[in-house]
Amino acid sequence: MKLFQVRKGQFVYYKNELHKVYSVKPMFRQSVHLYRLKDMKQILTRASEITLYRPKHNDTFIFYGKRYTIDKDTKPEKGNYILIIKPTPDFLDHYSLNDIEKVDNVEDGNVVTTRDNGVKHSEYVVMVPGKADGSNEIAYFDKNLVSEEQLLADESPQNMDDNDELKPLVGDIYLDLQNKTKSMIIAMTREEIIFGHGVRVHVSELMDETKFSAVYRVADDL
Repeated sequence: MKLFQVRKGQFVYYKNELHKVYSVKPMFRQSVHLYRLKDMKQILTRASEITLYRPKHNDTFIFYGKRYTIDKDTKPEKGNYILIIKPTPDFLDHYSLNDIEKVDNVEDGNVVTTRDNGVKHSEYVVMVPGKADGSNEIAYFDKNLVSEEQLLADESPQNMDDNDELKPLVGDIYLDLQNKTKSMIIAMTREEIIFGHGVRVHVSELMDETKFSAVYRVADDL
């Protein structure tokens, strides 16, 4: 399905690969800003060049170098990632369509994420690590167009480690645009950022310009 009404958060295909819309700026010729889910590469394009996809149960895709399968029946546990497919945030919560957040604690199926968002059980599905038997491949619009070498490379986490452009560093300062909080990165893993005020986010969230803005980057002074 070609898109002419583009919405932030939509999963779309661009050049055969799964992307997510992170911003729409109607005044610009290339008004649709995407990032490729497999490695967070940013793309500028137009609505006529993308194809909508709505994620569903048992779909499998690559998120930042790792394979996950969507499972609506799996009960979330601390440390799981969830995909928010039916967002109805309360006043103090900040999340939107197809946001991916990490579970901090669970109570009766409702979760609190590491960004202190309370997400109801009806709003999300769990992203189970790995590829489930009988799952539906959605990382590519047509997998037959992708070489074996590329398939192996896409699911190699070290490719993320080798991409310096994507790497935030301890000491970087970011403004959280949703909570209006400025904070420094004090620790990090390969995929998780830990801020000085205790908030933990996936590294991909720092690339969403509607969520975070870089105030200071250590790499700029190196």
